[in-house]
Amino acid sequence: MYQNLLFDLDGTLTDSAEGITKCVQYALAKMGIDEPDLHKLEVFIGPPLRASYIKYFGLTPSQAEEGIAHYRERYTTTGIWENKVYPGMMELLAALKQDGRRLGMATAKPEVFALRIAERFGFNEYLEDVTGCTLDGKTDNKALVVAAALEKWQLRTPEQKAAAALIGDRREDVLAAHANGIACIGVGFGFAAPGELQEAGADHYAATMDELRRLLLPDQCS
Repeated sequence: MYQNLLFDLDGTLTDSAEGITKCVQYALAKMGIDEPDLHKLEVFIGPPLRASYIKYFGLTPSQAEEGIAHYRERYTTTGIWENKVYPGMMELLAALKQDGRRLGMATAKPEVFALRIAERFGFNEYLEDVTGCTLDGKTDNKALVVAAALEKWQLRTPEQKAAAALIGDRREDVLAAHANGIACIGVGFGFAAPGELQEAGADHYAATMDELRRLLLPDQCS
C-alpha cells in the first residue's frame, strides 16, 4: 500500500460545511444575492472559491474577487472554526504514522488558513507538511498544490510516485492526483455527489472511515 499519503482538508480531514457555506452565504448577501439554503452552497466545498463563484452564480472575475473579500471578512474570525474533525480521523492518522507512513496535507484552501486549522485541531502531530494555495489566487488549482507537495518530498520519478496517493472527497482531487502521476483514494463521507468520484476515475473508493482504515491498514483490520 502507499507509503506517502497526502490528505485533502475540507471534506476529508474535517467537516467544514457549516463554516464554508455560511461564509459564502454572507458574501453573497453582501453582493445582493439571497441564498437561504446552505445545502445548495456545499458545491463550494473543495474547489477553489473563485471558480465556484463564477461557475455557480455567473459572476465575473472581478465580482468573484469581491466575493472572496467578503467571504474572508467572516471566515478569518468565525467561519474557520465552524469546522470539526471527522470521527476516527485522528486515530487513523496516529495509526498510519505508527505504521511508518509519511503524511501530509494538500488543500485548495489558502495555506495560511490550513496551517491555522492544522495547529488548532492537532494535525501537526501527524502531518509532516501542509501545502495549500496562496491568498492571491495564483495557485488556485489543486494540481499545482499537489505538485508542490510532491516536490517538498522530492517525489519526482514514476517509481517514487507509484508509492504516493492523494486522499480526497471531490473530483478535483482525482484530477489533481492523476495530473501529477499519483493515485487518488476517494472518500464517501465528504461532499461529492453520488458517483462523482467514480466517474472522475478514482483509483480506490472508501465509503466510510472504517473502509478507509481497512484500505490503508489491511493488516491491522483483519
